[in-house]
Amino acid sequence: MKRTALALACLLFTVATAAAQSFSVTFSTERSAQPLDGRLLLLLSTDPSQEPRMQIDDSPRSQIVFGLTVENWKPGQPALVDATAAGYPIHSLKDVPAGEYIVQAVLNKYETFHRADGKTVKLHMDQGEGQHWNISPGNLYSKPQKITVKPGGATIQLALTEVIPPILPKADTKYIRHIRIQSQVLTKFWGRPMELSAIVLVPEGFDEHPNARFPLMIFHDHFVDDFDDFRTTPPDPDLKLDYSERFHIKGYNRIQQQEAYKFYQQWTAPNFPRVLIVKIQHANPFYDDSYAVNSANVGPYGDAIENELMPAIEKQFRGIGQGWARFVYGGSTGGWEALAVQVFYPDHYKGGDCAGITKRCHKCRLVIKVQHARLVGMTHLCN
Repeated sequence: MKRTALALACLLFTVATAAAQSFSVTFSTERSAQPLDGRLLLLLSTDPSQEPRMQIDDSPRSQIVFGLTVENWKPGQPALVDATAAGYPIHSLKDVPAGEYIVQAVLNKYETFHRADGKTVKLHMDQGEGQHWNISPGNLYSKPQKITVKPGGATIQLALTEVIPPILPKADTKYIRHIRIQSQVLTKFWGRPMELSAIVLVPEGFDEHPNARFPLMIFHDHFVDDFDDFRTTPPDPDLKLDYSERFHIKGYNRIQQQEAYKFYQQWTAPNFPRVLIVKIQHANPFYDDSYAVNSANVGPYGDAIENELMPAIEKQFRGIGQGWARFVYGGSTGGWEALAVQVFYPDHYKGGDCAGITKRCHKCRLVIKVQHARLVGMTHLCN
């Protein structure tokens, strides 16, 4: 009886899989003469306003994505995406309603890392975009095309003919500067050159006073690519007002511009403190940031940031270079990181502002108890 039930279940699964719409994806030697590893993503959208690869998120408006891992995928060799591919928010291609869609395929390319801990792993190496597969330079994708999805329909052919271009380095301005270093400890751990970078907001009069030295304020967050909250011009009078789903406010983009310009006005005011503000970029093969601590999986990012990147920043931008002249802050993930670096590197900082870490309050209380003498300069611990 059990054998009969198992056989019937297998038969039903086979029928469902065969009935689902399937897709065959290839790439040519023009895109890569060598076999490729990575995550092949198939995207289906009913919204023509953007490419499907730009419409996947964790909101109710997200379009559909299916994925499978490919290894040693050769040019011209078809990769089949069918009902066995994992999907979001729909679990399987067999459950996609029949109808008209825009389809696109993307290959998030993997690199092989031979790490110092003896592990060999295949992961996507960040290319300066903060681990966003849909815009990561070097990833391959197909042009969007309209299709009809229907059960039992003929396999749809897709070709990865396009490649995402490199991200051009942003130019320095009067106030916003950039620094990039190769980390020795991360390079050793990951078995290939690994870099850290940062965006630095320099104070008014920085260039006019070449002998002045400044305190350092380090802002921890997920990956950022600019000081979007600093604007040297008034808000755009012709700005089309958007609606913020998060805050339920119309015109939130104008509020952002207003606050960014107000910050510039305060930053350059005669009596405003002259400090350096640093935003760290530490995207890695696992995620868009490292959590700024050492770990068995990600490697010695804490040591790399604290002992390699920070001294390089203070040397290039004339920081004071003493723990009493450093302050760290952040919210949510950044709040956790700002708290963690003070625990693991207590002599590096005078204090900090760690906000939005309520869900980890039990850990905060433990840390506070153990490190009370070290953290007396902190203005917030949990809120």
